[in-house]
Amino acid sequence: MDKTIIQSANAPAPVGTYSQAVAIDQPSGRTVWVSGQIGLDPITGQMVSDDFDAQARQVFQNLSAIAEAAGGSLADIVKLTLYLTDLGEFAKANAIMAELFPKPFPARSAVGVAALPKGAIFEADAVLVLHR
Repeated sequence: MDKTIIQSANAPAPVGTYSQAVAIDQPSGRTVWVSGQIGLDPITGQMVSDDFDAQARQVFQNLSAIAEAAGGSLADIVKLTLYLTDLGEFAKANAIMAELFPKPFPARSAVGVAALPKGAIFEADAVLVLHR
């Protein structure tokens, strides 16, 4: 199995021992696993805001940049996992997703967590499938 590392300058550089995304090419297409993204600005490396909406939008922008670097888009995401430090913000996450993701929507899980890296209040990771 050959892994291809996906890297985008339009998304935050990894802050640990991981890649932004890893792809596996198969005859039928490419599967891409995108590491969890938080609301970091890719230029400053700082959290965009303490505001949930701003962080969520940045998270999806980061996911989009990585998807594009892999040859896809948010439309190619088949599985999305959301991590929220406050599940009371779930309706906001839903509304933002409805704006940014085309139908049919990906499969999704939402997990309430006690804390996230760098004080983030929202994180998401994704799996994309790109057909040849």
